[in-house]
Amino acid sequence: MKRLIDLSSEEAKAHFLKGSSYFNGDMPNYISFEPVLADVSAVLNGAEFNQFKASNPAELPDVNYNFTANKDGRFAWRPYELMHPAIYVSLVNLICDEKNWTLIRSRIAEFEDGVIDCCSAPVMSVDRQTDVATQVRNWWQAVEQRSLTYSLEYSHLLHTDVTDCYGSLYTHSIAWAIHGLEEAKKSKTKKSLLGNKIDFHIQSSRYGQTNGIAQGSVLMDFIAEIVLGYVDELINTALGNCTDIRILRYRDDYRIFANNDERAEAVLKIVSDKLRMVGMKLGVSKTFSSRNVVEGSIKPDKLAGIELQDLGTANAKTIQKQLMRLHAFGQRYPNSGALRRLMGDFHASVSKQTIAPDDLEVQVAITTDIAHVSPATFPAVAGILSHLIALAPEQHKERLWQRVREKMERVPYNGYLEIWLQRVTQPKAVGIQFESDEPICQIVNGGAPQLWQCEWVASDALKKAIDVKKLMVGNVTESAEVVEPEEIALFKQNAWAY
Repeated sequence: MKRLIDLSSEEAKAHFLKGSSYFNGDMPNYISFEPVLADVSAVLNGAEFNQFKASNPAELPDVNYNFTANKDGRFAWRPYELMHPAIYVSLVNLICDEKNWTLIRSRIAEFEDGVIDCCSAPVMSVDRQTDVATQVRNWWQAVEQRSLTYSLEYSHLLHTDVTDCYGSLYTHSIAWAIHGLEEAKKSKTKKSLLGNKIDFHIQSSRYGQTNGIAQGSVLMDFIAEIVLGYVDELINTALGNCTDIRILRYRDDYRIFANNDERAEAVLKIVSDKLRMVGMKLGVSKTFSSRNVVEGSIKPDKLAGIELQDLGTANAKTIQKQLMRLHAFGQRYPNSGALRRLMGDFHASVSKQTIAPDDLEVQVAITTDIAHVSPATFPAVAGILSHLIALAPEQHKERLWQRVREKMERVPYNGYLEIWLQRVTQPKAVGIQFESDEPICQIVNGGAPQLWQCEWVASDALKKAIDVKKLMVGNVTESAEVVEPEEIALFKQNAWAY
């Protein structure tokens, strides 16, 4: 495991330009953003996008591409935002300039002393593990294990997090974080200031807005971490050299350890005040306290998930009974990280079923309903359904998939789910032509809809580099009928971060 800020500027640049860094969620393996990033990087050749523009992109909507994942099957939506490749690569070039990278590294180092332990500094793999798996392992070791250790010193735990962290971040605060508030305010019109240039890139991609950054990339995670590190510095200054409290932070998640409620709540107010300076506020509904640090250190869904880890196979010997246990768990903890991990584990176990059971259609129905209530589980559910329906007689497969699709279509605003539905219904062995309004699905079907607004781009070479057809590195019809657990390995690894 290696921290991102310990890399050289060239190593960091290579890391940010990986397809899995540009979008750090799951995509079917025939879709990759890396070819576009590589071609854009070749055209820019280390330069910034300003040299290639015909007009100001900040004056245009839809410069970035937005698509949505639904979190509860109803009204809780998680927006993903794919930054315009030209602006993204330009921002990578800017941040990874050797002089700028040195400044950022030294500034982050200044955030590290005090009562706050940051456990979310981006890390990358130095072995065969994926970077996401490495980040997840770091989270488990640094946050949950250290929280449990603190039970020896503290009796009270107050747990809270930021509401819509990425969507509320005030972009001018990036300059404050890198240069300090006084210098940034004094140089707020200085276009050459690094913090102002980063701010300019983000505003240019988001219709000139000064509130919010794109969500879904390692680069934006890194920028958010810089701002939250600056908030850590403000909190540390306000608290001084106190020894009666400790704070663990993982991204926008705060755990305050103290020995009485009054002290923990006083610290919470300071945390809230300093976050408000950069446009953020704490979520009241997600703030809770515990007078048992061991119990409070582990999320309730994870504790319940530990009890269900073996799916109760001693008593629930059939697949249907195990699915009913998962369904009941999903009703109690919809879209939870624990549910996602359990569904990932079940995907691996159900793949051992090789003969069509008498209750196959019932199994399909229960599995689909789990995803309908908890759409975030769908990559694993897609894998489970692909195994189940592959066991059905050929004449029944299309009917079963059509029923699955009709039910999942009732989930509103879920382009991400559509991408995975296409993966499991359109392989040649299934043979259903998947039509969707989701542009990425249309690209898979050979279309060329616009993902990113490019009217502002003057360079023909740059426009050619951003050809969306380059995203296709395989053919969905040639994909295997059955989604093997290895294809969605990131799904399980990502689940640990929630």
